[in-house]
Amino acid sequence: MSNPISQGQNNKGFWSALAQSQSTNEFLKGLWKENPVFVQVLGMCPTLAVTNSARNGLAMGLATTFVLLMSNTLVSLLRKVIPRQVRIASYILIIATFVTLVDYAIQAISMELSKALGAFISLIVVNCVILGRAEAFASKNTVGRSIMDALGMGFGFVMALLALGSVRELLGYGSIFGLLVFPPVYQEWVIMILPAGGFFTLALWLFVFNWYKTHKKAL
Repeated sequence: MSNPISQGQNNKGFWSALAQSQSTNEFLKGLWKENPVFVQVLGMCPTLAVTNSARNGLAMGLATTFVLLMSNTLVSLLRKVIPRQVRIASYILIIATFVTLVDYAIQAISMELSKALGAFISLIVVNCVILGRAEAFASKNTVGRSIMDALGMGFGFVMALLALGSVRELLGYGSIFGLLVFPPVYQEWVIMILPAGGFFTLALWLFVFNWYKTHKKAL
């Protein structure tokens, strides 16, 4: 005869492991399977505009991650309270609140960085990544899953912007995060810090990303 206590503990362990697995999947999908830049090709405005240096790309990515995390959390908490008819307007209001906080925080930390990012911080409000996750995921899932989804998508966005910014800064200035990598005789590729360089670098990373996925499936 089975022990009810032991069976209850086994069931508890199973559901705990299942929840942990789901949370891990929600996080990892944003890094790779559903990367917002390299797979979904979302948020192209800041992706191309501010990634002329690794520092700017990292700052924009972290700012977006913070807004995504906080908005996903709040939308998930209020998902049963917000009337369906005004959900989009409510999501935008929530997102705009956290974007304002981020904007003021960046101004307090570094006016130079704030000027470099310019209006693109304010444009986080209409970033497809954030509004899309609020509507498609946070409004339909628990707080825990919404947090993991936000972290995964956010870090995936950071990874993409950092990858673009590092390549453009390295070839355009010969440095990464302001630290010289190439000797002074290095001839800088000025085009890499111009808009055309953003499109070229994005195309290069998309090619590498998709080639790796295709090559991995073939193995």
